[in-house]
Amino acid sequence: MFYLLHGEDEFTSRERLKHLRSQGDFGFNQDIYMGTEADIKTVIMTSETLPFLSEQRLIVIDGLPKKKRGESAASVEDTNKGGKTKKGRKNSKSTTGRAGFEKALAEYVATMPDSTIIIVLIEEALESNNVLLKAAEKHGKVIQSMLPKGAALEKWITARAKSIGVKIAPEAISLLANFIGNNLRLLANELDKLAMYVGIGATITVNDVRQLSAQVQEARIFDLTDALAQRNRKQALNILHDLLADGEPPLKLISTITSQVRSLLLVKELAQKGMRGGQIASTLGIAPFIADKALRQVGNFNASQLENAYRQLLSTDAALKRSRLTPEMALDLLVVNFGL
Repeated sequence: MFYLLHGEDEFTSRERLKHLRSQGDFGFNQDIYMGTEADIKTVIMTSETLPFLSEQRLIVIDGLPKKKRGESAASVEDTNKGGKTKKGRKNSKSTTGRAGFEKALAEYVATMPDSTIIIVLIEEALESNNVLLKAAEKHGKVIQSMLPKGAALEKWITARAKSIGVKIAPEAISLLANFIGNNLRLLANELDKLAMYVGIGATITVNDVRQLSAQVQEARIFDLTDALAQRNRKQALNILHDLLADGEPPLKLISTITSQVRSLLLVKELAQKGMRGGQIASTLGIAPFIADKALRQVGNFNASQLENAYRQLLSTDAALKRSRLTPEMALDLLVVNFGL
């Protein structure tokens, strides 16, 4: 049997892989090949080997070889059965590179032994004319996993909570969906933590999420920075007081805002060099949605204003540590004077 797991939702694909592996008793007959290093001849040789003390053998191919320069699926398709190109020359690379690997594997699954199960996991959505996709549709099973968005994401959160024995309030669902997004691995971790906190059969509330989810708290602080960037001092003060009321330590607030302003300075510098959101995210090692949000924020400041805001944060941090001001007063003054 041949399974093809593909799509941008890597978390769900790996959960389905785990489920498929648990379906059989493969014993010592399990082999995992990393696609970037896999050799198709080795995969086929392993597949043809009879399983030992078991009825089935499992082969998992995690990913695919990297594409080589100038490689295309068409160049592989042009190779005839005799291993020659249209010009009659031998094609020694017909089974190397990604396209060659895909073509050779697609041809093999049609004749693979009944005792072998091959699972290929690819962390991207394949095009409809992909040879592996066509082979799986004809000789196996295709399982595509796409990242949920909007209502589908909220439905995923509800179902995930139910699967681990808890309920979740609609407000809590919206909070997780808005602040964590469709990072399903992170959402699953947060839900596991929240379920352990409230207990089996209980309901996760919005207050539980605010108290336990560090990701949500950091995102709320990012909203505070966003309000400051838009010069919306009233909204910034409301968010600030909500965070303090929820027990957020003032020094932690200052530290996180300082880190975000430092990121804004770096983002502005890279943007001025012509970099876009994806490049900036990769360069700074931050999530793409944070880079995009930072790009929108930096337009509200010039470099000197950001530098001044950074100095204000450092001064407020020092004042709090020396107990010269009450935390609420120090933070209120920061909000009122931010970026001036």
